[in-house]
Amino acid sequence: MTKQEIYQSKLGTLQGALDMIESNDTIVTPIYGCEPTSFIRNLHTIAPRVRNVALWTMLMMDDYQVMLDNSLKDHIDIYTYFYNKDGRAGHDTGRFHFCPMDLHSSGTGVATARKASVFVAGVSPMDEFGNVYLSFDLETSLEALESADKIIFEVNKNIPKVYGETAIPIEKATYIYEETNTLGYAPAPPASKTDQQIAQHVISLINDGDCIQLGIGGMPNAVGEALMGHKHLGIHTEMITSSMGKLLRAGVVDNSRKNFNTGKTVGAFAWGDQALYDYMADNESIMLRRAAWVNHPFVISQNDNMVSVNAAIQVDVTGQICSESMGPRQYSGSGGALDYAYGAFHSKGGRGIIALTSTAKGGTVSKIQPILTPGSPVTIPRNTADYIVTEYGIAPLRGLPMRDRVKNMIKIAHPDFRDELERQVHELKIW
Repeated sequence: MTKQEIYQSKLGTLQGALDMIESNDTIVTPIYGCEPTSFIRNLHTIAPRVRNVALWTMLMMDDYQVMLDNSLKDHIDIYTYFYNKDGRAGHDTGRFHFCPMDLHSSGTGVATARKASVFVAGVSPMDEFGNVYLSFDLETSLEALESADKIIFEVNKNIPKVYGETAIPIEKATYIYEETNTLGYAPAPPASKTDQQIAQHVISLINDGDCIQLGIGGMPNAVGEALMGHKHLGIHTEMITSSMGKLLRAGVVDNSRKNFNTGKTVGAFAWGDQALYDYMADNESIMLRRAAWVNHPFVISQNDNMVSVNAAIQVDVTGQICSESMGPRQYSGSGGALDYAYGAFHSKGGRGIIALTSTAKGGTVSKIQPILTPGSPVTIPRNTADYIVTEYGIAPLRGLPMRDRVKNMIKIAHPDFRDELERQVHELKIW
């Protein structure tokens, strides 16, 4: 059979794909531009005929009934390692199962917690070689595809071909159907004055020729925007962002000084605007590979002058960093925060930067505390903390004794909280 004949032999309808889901199945889907939008939009309709179906997912691109309808409990439940607003809202119902894991281990972690029996992905149209492309998300996609019994492709003409570890032979598919859906765009809130102040502090720690990683959120995006005056930057990152797309199109990023994957922008997934997606299409300088490789700390550390920039919810005065919860209440997830903090820490010339505003709740709560709020997980341990940045400056921590760490952290706290922090530090005898 020709590739086209193989394709046609597997071609069906969306309803046919939904009919393949059975009780006790575990469904894994990519997200971002490879989210199978039509499938997930209609997945709730099968709930009356199934029980104990699990859907692994994270940052859904839309408000889907399968995520919002808590009457689906025990019919279709949600497994995740990163909460979004749906997970936070549904946590108390028992439908949402949060599994702590770092991004570099998420592929094997998903298989350990509840292994995929069905993999459903939005993919590009088939090319002349008989391949479709998982162009935007390789966090857990390849591991799930390799282990699933049923592989379903939602072919979407709006998904371009992106290079790397993304090509999937059409023979892998159990079932195919075609839909036309727009791609999910990352929200791009304007940077606040505080964000811009923090970004200026951060970019003072980034030199021409450095290799950068920027995390998820408004703060790392503000840093990306502020880097437009730099030269010859490289990228090795979990997420390729809209701000990175601007740096690439402007020539600020050319990857020419990378000692590892020279000339290549390396990522595990992409979430941004249409301009980013257009730039990535058929661009051989872009390489997406699975997160198990991209985010492995020992791979990250092979990049000299690796600079990691991530956000946090709270930091204590000794450098313990919580990026994912408010006390015991899960807010997001670990993501790749520790992966890149550790990788940058061990890179030759590397720097790990955590950037956050000094206060929360309208200035009534300090994000720098003497100890983390009880119940908060330590996303990045103080042994790996390097630089903490707020709008009030930069606190270097690497290799410093506790007394100096605490002093540096109090200097970048909001002035309204510094005296109280000093008092609590002495009362608790932190040093």
